[in-house]
Amino acid sequence: MAGFWDNLPKPFFVLAPMEGVTDKVFRAVVARAGAPDVFYTEFTNVSSFASEKGRENTLERLELNENEGVSTPVVAQIWGKNPEQFALLAAELEKLGFNGLDINMGCPDKNVVKTGGGSSMIRTPDLAIQCIRKAKAATNLPVSVKTRLGYSRVDEFRDWLPTLLKENLAVLTVHLRTKKEMSKVAAHYELIPEILKLRDEIAPATKIVINGDIENRAHALKLYEQYPSVDGFMIGRGVFKDIYCFATDDAREAKKSLFLYHLDLFDARRAELEAKGQKYPFEPLKHFYKVYFNSEKGASELRQKLMECETTAELRSVL
Repeated sequence: MAGFWDNLPKPFFVLAPMEGVTDKVFRAVVARAGAPDVFYTEFTNVSSFASEKGRENTLERLELNENEGVSTPVVAQIWGKNPEQFALLAAELEKLGFNGLDINMGCPDKNVVKTGGGSSMIRTPDLAIQCIRKAKAATNLPVSVKTRLGYSRVDEFRDWLPTLLKENLAVLTVHLRTKKEMSKVAAHYELIPEILKLRDEIAPATKIVINGDIENRAHALKLYEQYPSVDGFMIGRGVFKDIYCFATDDAREAKKSLFLYHLDLFDARRAELEAKGQKYPFEPLKHFYKVYFNSEKGASELRQKLMECETTAELRSVL
């Protein structure tokens, strides 16, 4: 079941799930700068939702902005290693307003891998299949997977990707590196034809999304000219180089104004969570400074001044 995926243009564009980045605040900023065709959330741990202590925080993490899921589809990305817990969270996501469910089988973070989730699932294919099947059985949402070529070797994709494709996923997103390679080498675009061939032979209805080193819409369209059977392109770190990476025209709001909008959203979200006795820490906000101020003259000096700030009021004063 492909659900909303069948109604997207070709190629379509996706904002990658990034921990500490793609929460509801940043998704709203990207929507204003130039929205992709599909948003992904940060990845959410199924075991946190399964525990009474962690459930409230998990639900806060999965909150949508007004009109999200209607104006632009939003896919909830989840991770873990317990099939029953996948089913538990999968059953909840449709009620929360999400358009799809994606299982993270590619995150290379050592803490995630240590628990058996993310890219560690490449080494436990039987468990990966159980998690997919339990999630699919528990929801009407289209289920997809995001993964890497392999764990330590590039050629692992020849066994690993067919294992996933046989599960008739709505979408398979492939980050064109291994877990071991992290982001230290160039993405293996040369393997796209072989990946597409596997899809066509095993699961022709599954859409293939390519991820890795894609800078912006223009870059993706050049790749699409080379590989027209690719269905979509996912941009992750590219958004830090160009906040307008999904934009289709030159009518772009000034970065300073966009950053001030981000600060307004941050303050509103912080007040909302603090009213519930929860935290929305200031420190992660510092990761975004390079999104707005990177290549302009004096950008480095400005970021240094911003890094010394401890409140949004101080940030506004510096600007």
